[in-house]
Amino acid sequence: MTRIGKWSGYSILGLVVVLALLGCAGGAINWNQEPPYALVHSWGEKGSGPGQLSDPTGIAVTDTEVFVSDARNGRIQVFDHEGQFKRAFGTVGDGFGELGRPMNLTIHGDMLYVPEYMNDRIQVFSLAGDPLETIGGPGERPGQFDAPGGVAVAGNGDLFVTDFYNQRVQHLRADGSFVRQWGTTGETGRGAGEFTYPTDVTFADDGTLYVADGYGNRVQAFNAGGDFLDKWGGPFALGLYGPFKGWFTTATSIAVGPDGNVFVADFYNDRIQKFAADGDYLTAFGSEPENPGHTAMAVAIGSDGAVWSVNFADNRVEKWEPVK
Repeated sequence: MTRIGKWSGYSILGLVVVLALLGCAGGAINWNQEPPYALVHSWGEKGSGPGQLSDPTGIAVTDTEVFVSDARNGRIQVFDHEGQFKRAFGTVGDGFGELGRPMNLTIHGDMLYVPEYMNDRIQVFSLAGDPLETIGGPGERPGQFDAPGGVAVAGNGDLFVTDFYNQRVQHLRADGSFVRQWGTTGETGRGAGEFTYPTDVTFADDGTLYVADGYGNRVQAFNAGGDFLDKWGGPFALGLYGPFKGWFTTATSIAVGPDGNVFVADFYNDRIQKFAADGDYLTAFGSEPENPGHTAMAVAIGSDGAVWSVNFADNRVEKWEPVK
């Protein structure tokens, strides 16, 4: 039998248990958590009609409208903030203006960026729903994708895309030309700048790039120049999953609020977790599923700080506000 050495398996397990009981968040313990958020409004049900949803997977908001990825229906639905249906665009397919499992949504300026899990591309629409262009295509080469899940848009129009099965984040120009990547194509990793099925990406106002490292069960942060800054999620952010404060069991979406706090959809734990910009755990909230499955698939933050999410299991849109 091979000996493990001084740090035996029991010692490592004991360390993990101790850290879990302390409520460790990336190594930082915060005993002064903020109050949770309360569900103030929701709408939706399973179906294919206007206002009905089938496996919602992404959400983005403006000051007046809510955009939702209606994945199995191959469309984007648009609502006002009260949940009244306004319009829909897209249909299942791989043609121009058609959609193959749209994922996390991003609004930049007057355009909506839609990563397509099945079509291995980013499709860009006007906010009215007119298709404008497609970026990328299937493959492993620079500028190609294998199930992109999220996109962030820099001020100059550059794109940062989580490339799920290729285990990388790609930096592209607005026209899709390749600049660089983080992660090794096709290889999972636990180190800084390595990924295990990354799902989403977003920018803070200071230029920090936050990546939801999906099945790596953590968040990674990079500066505007692409240098690694920090990672958090479970003990030492090594990819262990769990239900404890600051841990994840598949991080599927990430968003930054107007005050710089970071919100992460923690899918299999049915919650959204809120962190300070440096990864300190603040609070968590979410819905228990009424149907088989899990709820917290995607998250977006309004300019007023309200949190919007899609409930995957129950095919709903949900709005959350801080408990007073």
